[in-house]
Amino acid sequence: QLVESGGGLVQPGGSLRLSCAASGFTFSSYVMRWYHQAPGKERDLLATITSTGGSTNYADSVRGRFTISRDNAKNTVYLQMNSLKPEDTAVYYCAAGRFDVNVNLRLDYWGQGTQVTVSS
Repeated sequence: QLVESGGGLVQPGGSLRLSCAASGFTFSSYVMRWYHQAPGKERDLLATITSTGGSTNYADSVRGRFTISRDNAKNTVYLQMNSLKPEDTAVYYCAAGRFDVNVNLRLDYWGQGTQVTVSS
């Protein structure tokens, strides 16, 4: 199970930190991702972090503004979002996955999402 928190209303240029708490599986064995989905649009991948936290990757739209991190002792992954823009308004989801034998990432768990609204 994954449970996101930390969403809310923030002004343009502001910051938010999202959290995603995991339970019921071996969190430290899973790659973690953050996605967002705006109304009427597809769900977009924002950031990925490896199981150890040693490597991260970002979508061009958030690179330099968002930071993904994880605390395996707390079974939690975070998304620090800075310099927020109105176009960042969306529901934010975390997901957990593992690589299969063909080195494809299979997402096994999804959170329920948390709303982020960037508006003045």
